[in-house]
Amino acid sequence: MSLQRFLEKAVSEWMSGEGPDSDIVISSRVRLARNLRLHPFPMLATESQAKEIIGQVSQVMNTEEFQNLDQFETLYLNDISGLEKRVLVEKHLISPHLANESRHGAVILSENEAVSIMVNEEDHLRIQCLFPGFQLKEAWNISNQIDDVFESYLDFAFDERRGYLTSCPTNVGTGIRASVMMHLPALVLTQQINRILAAIGQIGLVVRGIYGEGSEAAGNLFQISNQITLGHSEEEIIDNLYNVANQIIDHERAARKTLLEHNKIEVEDKLCRSYGILSNARVIESKEAATRLSDLRLAIDTGLIQGISPKVINELMVLIQPGFLQLYSGKDLTPEQRDVRRAKLIRERLLSVVDQ
Repeated sequence: MSLQRFLEKAVSEWMSGEGPDSDIVISSRVRLARNLRLHPFPMLATESQAKEIIGQVSQVMNTEEFQNLDQFETLYLNDISGLEKRVLVEKHLISPHLANESRHGAVILSENEAVSIMVNEEDHLRIQCLFPGFQLKEAWNISNQIDDVFESYLDFAFDERRGYLTSCPTNVGTGIRASVMMHLPALVLTQQINRILAAIGQIGLVVRGIYGEGSEAAGNLFQISNQITLGHSEEEIIDNLYNVANQIIDHERAARKTLLEHNKIEVEDKLCRSYGILSNARVIESKEAATRLSDLRLAIDTGLIQGISPKVINELMVLIQPGFLQLYSGKDLTPEQRDVRRAKLIRERLLSVVDQ
């Protein structure tokens, strides 16, 4: 494996669209934040201290227990260009913080890209498992196994009363951040989404955009995660999010059924218009592209349009991002040039699917 392989392979495992309830849940993610005792947090660490962390992590990677988990490759952020970092962010393999602010950071990636372990991000270790569809408990099981191997070799910063100690106080305790990325177009169309999101906030969950804190919920994609990491076990946090996500799935399915029973012509017209625009536009901005792709995805999932795999839409949602557009063009592009390139890429991809 190499950096080039991770960059050229546009479709990660989580984009396959083949997991449980994948008509609504695009992906499930679990991330654990861990720090080594007696070492400064990354934001205060010197270059030699940051390298020492990477060295200790590398020693664990060479153990039989770690190598039995999967095949991994380490990429060092100092060796990666700004554009290449941006593409890794767009694939959700590293965080914007690791790409933009980490000094002497690294990422350890599994062969299928389901596991991503960031080193010297905001914390010394951020263990992330990202699975397609609604596989929250499966992602938790794998991340827990990786955590156990690291903890058997490394002395984690842990307080008997507070739990795992982290750079950000909001992660202290379990250090776990679990999330599901959900496609909720029918709840948006029926104007139920604000009521549901308000209710979510009252039970210890938070809603973010597809690239985490500070990002927009483009394309009717909502990332719902736990806000509380202290006072509950990891299993309780996972169970709470799992149960709430199940209820949201039911609400979204009911809203889709209502739309098709009472407003089928209007809905069909809206979704097919978006398909027409995506298939023919010569210029399209990222925000409109995300909205139209959301419409097309809803049309596919409800059977109004057939012959296109949901995987194609998941893939396009990543490929139309600025980093990928410039990587495939082999040069920097202005925003106007990206809009033209984005429209061309969508047209060609949809045409290739229809011709198959």
